Amino acid sequence: MENLGNRVAIVGAGYAGMAAAVTLAERGIPVTVFESGPVPGGRARRINSQGNDLDNGQHILVGAYRELFRLMRVVGVPEAATLRIPLELRYADGFSFRALRLPSPFDLLGGLLLARGLPISERLGAMRFMAAVRSGLERDMPVAELLRRHGQDGAIGHYLWRPLCVSALNTPVDIASSRAFLVVLRDALLGGNGASDVVIPRVDLSRLFPDPASEYVSRHGGEIRLRSPIDDLEKLKKEFSAVIVAVGPHQLKGLSPGIADTYSYQPIYTCYLQYEAGVKLAFPMIGLADGLVQWVFDRGALLGEKGRLACVISAQGDHQQMSQDELAEVCHRELKQNKLVNDNPLWTRVVAEKRATITCGVHAKKPQMLADGVYFAGDYVDPDYPPTLEAAVRSGARAASALARSLVESPAHGR
Repeated sequence: MENLGNRVAIVGAGYAGMAAAVTLAERGIPVTVFESGPVPGGRARRINSQGNDLDNGQHILVGAYRELFRLMRVVGVPEAATLRIPLELRYADGFSFRALRLPSPFDLLGGLLLARGLPISERLGAMRFMAAVRSGLERDMPVAELLRRHGQDGAIGHYLWRPLCVSALNTPVDIASSRAFLVVLRDALLGGNGASDVVIPRVDLSRLFPDPASEYVSRHGGEIRLRSPIDDLEKLKKEFSAVIVAVGPHQLKGLSPGIADTYSYQPIYTCYLQYEAGVKLAFPMIGLADGLVQWVFDRGALLGEKGRLACVISAQGDHQQMSQDELAEVCHRELKQNKLVNDNPLWTRVVAEKRATITCGVHAKKPQMLADGVYFAGDYVDPDYPPTLEAAVRSGARAASALARSLVESPAHGR
């Protein structure tokens, strides 16, 4: 490998790595991004299965993901790449909640008052809970305990708080951190107009940001090297002025023998079921409240993949012991029981990201920096946010900004 002087090396072309690369490119600092896989995106990327482009997991975003949306604008992602709607949750069994078109926070408060499937006492209790969220907590505790303390473990917890927790933290409520959950609630539900909007990708996850980010970096003098794994961090440090490590936490040990993997992990399973082209949902995203599947997405409505549904199962559970065929059968059965489909699927494909995120548990600790000249970036690094795409890009932008400052302050800068 040639000596590249003041060029910065970024290991990993996921959302964190590409956020760091774009942030440095904005400042005129050339980067070389090393990615072991064939496409950028990391743990949120495009895959191909039997000639079909799929995502390795179905993601939803919220309007509060300001850094991700800012960087998407920087690299030129068109607005049509996402479907943005006011917060609306619909379940197959009839429960529904929709934010009203009113200024924040009256949009959510009004939506709670009009929610279908909740007793009035729980609607009023949820409004009191939102007021308590604003004031904060004295200590971290499991989300399940938080909901019990505030009387939110009835129907409102079943349909709203528990699903929001599992979706945002990818961790079961019995062990999930209430502190991390409240960060999401404050940003999304109390973060001002548009913060609670549901934003669903209408392109694959690589095209949503990593692909256009790669093009942006290349136009600004950077380089993206796909299928280029790095297994010697010390060598990389000698040949570049600085290094940002933006790989998954389970990949850290392979970069340096001194790094221990002390994390526990949570999976995300996505089951794609291809039905006849006429099969579609009444809404792009439908919740299933009482089975294995948590959310079903209509890929036909979102990406033009007619008849294709994506069932999402977040966090750990008994489904991890099932074969892919067994899991696909359970998903189809639950869709049929909820009258969302009639006939059998033409084909199925289960994508299991077994280490999709770290466990966002009570008192979970996050690293800040690896060594001199090397910075961490990744959804597991952000000090405030749970492991989401927003946490990934925030950490990447933060690492790049710190690195840029160090280059300017370094006497060796410009050598």
